[in-house]
Amino acid sequence: MTKGKVDALLGIVFGDEGKGKVVDFFTPQYDVVARFAGGPNAGHTIIFDGKKFVLRSIPSGIFSETTLNIIGNGCVLAPDLFMVEAKEVEAAGYDIRQRLHISKRAHLILPTHRALDRAYEALKGKDKIGTTGKGIGPTYSDKAARVGLRVGDILDNFAEKYAALKARHEQILNNLGYAYDIAEEEQLWLEGVEYMKGFALTDSENELNAMLAEGKSVLAEGAQGTMLDIDHGTYPMVSSSSTTTGGVCTGLGVAPSKIADVFGIFKAYSTRVGSGPFPVELFDATGDRIREIGHEYGAVTGRNRRCGWLDLVSLKYAVQVNGVTQLIMMKSDVLDEFATIKVCTAYRKGGETLTTVPYDLNGCEAVYEELPGWQTDLTELTTYDALPQALKDYIAYIEQYIGVPITIVSVGPDRNATIVR
Repeated sequence: MTKGKVDALLGIVFGDEGKGKVVDFFTPQYDVVARFAGGPNAGHTIIFDGKKFVLRSIPSGIFSETTLNIIGNGCVLAPDLFMVEAKEVEAAGYDIRQRLHISKRAHLILPTHRALDRAYEALKGKDKIGTTGKGIGPTYSDKAARVGLRVGDILDNFAEKYAALKARHEQILNNLGYAYDIAEEEQLWLEGVEYMKGFALTDSENELNAMLAEGKSVLAEGAQGTMLDIDHGTYPMVSSSSTTTGGVCTGLGVAPSKIADVFGIFKAYSTRVGSGPFPVELFDATGDRIREIGHEYGAVTGRNRRCGWLDLVSLKYAVQVNGVTQLIMMKSDVLDEFATIKVCTAYRKGGETLTTVPYDLNGCEAVYEELPGWQTDLTELTTYDALPQALKDYIAYIEQYIGVPITIVSVGPDRNATIVR
């Protein structure tokens, strides 16, 4: 952490790495935690003091009394879902109205955006992306088309603006022949709009830069992962936002020169939710066992996550794209029982061996190296020195391949099950 700078914490493969836990762990070191992209398609799980929270839109630093949290301009926000989430946190005893600011430039997810999301997925048939159905893609589409509604619009002639965009969406839905009924969710959505007015709606880019000028520290919290980035991921089976370090600058309004450390977070193995190429996917009992031990089910959707061994080719690509300075390895304990652990060090496609991520991952087969497992219960360990040698060797192998140090190792879901080297 450097005062007057922004550190970024990013998922660097397919998301679901445990960003919420690490942001919560880091929060006491920072003055500000800011979400810069994505929306309620994210599910950041935090466990401490026997309590569990799943945050979708609210930054994961919200449980600190001394840290300001900001939903940045690069995010998309559903007022109804935000209200439900915020009230759950408030009911647990946290005064989030004093800790949370929302950018006026963040775009609003309308009920009709969610209907469009479902309609577009239905039309794709077997080529479905596997979206969460939260309206994320259509909202970012409206943003790019310059017809979207933003948080700041709820303060000025909102009813007219809302009606116009709703009518636009309804025309598209009717043209598609898609049957929908948003009456009930629209009522809750409008309640959410009124609820949001009780928060500080700010020009967050000015606010952040003023705090940086005062020497304050900011942690930018990412959503999803690099391989789901709209530009650098497995397009078109990707998210609709910039999930990389570049997205920090555009999603918060801070200059590239303000970025200091970039923490890249990954699991000791690989997972993916939804459709799209996944060369390391396991279709056997090993993949099922990893899913079972790791509780690999979507925090937002509940869907089974596809599981496989660690993909070092994709990991190295993501480190390169993001300029990662430190790596954080999560869920090491999930691999405790395996006698042999594999890592993907190359792909084979069309008779070629590839050591970099190609334009199209479809048809790529993983080439593995085998390493000995540690077969030790990690969950009670608290220092790096106490880790079994086989795990230290696994860490060293990854570091040598990637060229970036692993500085934190997670050995359990609780915030205290975090080992700093």
